[in-house]
Amino acid sequence: MSDPTHDIPDDATVIARTRAWVDHAVIGLNLCPFAKAPQVKGLVRYVVSHATDPAGLLADLIAELERLAESSAEKIETTLLIHPGVLTDFADYNDFIEVAEDTVAELDLEGVLQVASFHPQYQFADTDVDDVTNASNRSPWATLHLIREDSIARAVEAFPEAESIYEVNMATLEKLGPEGWAQLQQQWSGNGPKKPGSQ
Repeated sequence: MSDPTHDIPDDATVIARTRAWVDHAVIGLNLCPFAKAPQVKGLVRYVVSHATDPAGLLADLIAELERLAESSAEKIETTLLIHPGVLTDFADYNDFIEVAEDTVAELDLEGVLQVASFHPQYQFADTDVDDVTNASNRSPWATLHLIREDSIARAVEAFPEAESIYEVNMATLEKLGPEGWAQLQQQWSGNGPKKPGSQ
C-alpha cells in the first residue's frame, strides 16, 4: 500500500501553492467575490494538517474551529485547513463533511461558523468527473474552509444577488474550458511561478 504522504511537499510549499490557487482561481476568476478583501488584508489563516487518518483531522478541525471562534475577525477572518495526507479520495472526503458539520453543532458553533469544502477531485451531483464546472471547488489539496457566519451575512448584504454566484461561476468556467483551466493550474502546480508566503 502506498504512503499517501510520500509526495507531499513541505508546509511552506503547500501553503504557497494554496495561496496561489486562491489568488489565481478563486480571486482571479472571481469565483468568490468576497475572497479578495481578507486575502489582501492578510486575514486568511492557512494551516496544514499532518493528519493521516480522519480522527487526526477531526482533532485539528476542532482546534481550528475553536481558534477561529475565539479570535476577532480583525485578526483571523477565515481559515483554510489543508490536509494533504488524509481523505485524498473524494468519496471519503465527502463523507467527512457531515462529520465536520456535526462537530460545528457539538461545539455550539451553529450560527457562528460553518465549513465549506474544496478537493482536487471535487464533483457536484449530476455532473461528469471531467465537467469543467467542478473546478470551482477544486483546490490543490483537500481543504476545509472555516467561515464566519457574520462574514457571510455582511457579504450577502453587500452583494444582494449572491444566489447568482453559482450560475456566474459555471458560465465563467465553461467559457474558460478544460484547456484554459489546465493552463491556469500551472500557476500553483509547481510547474509555474509560485507565490511565497504563509501566516
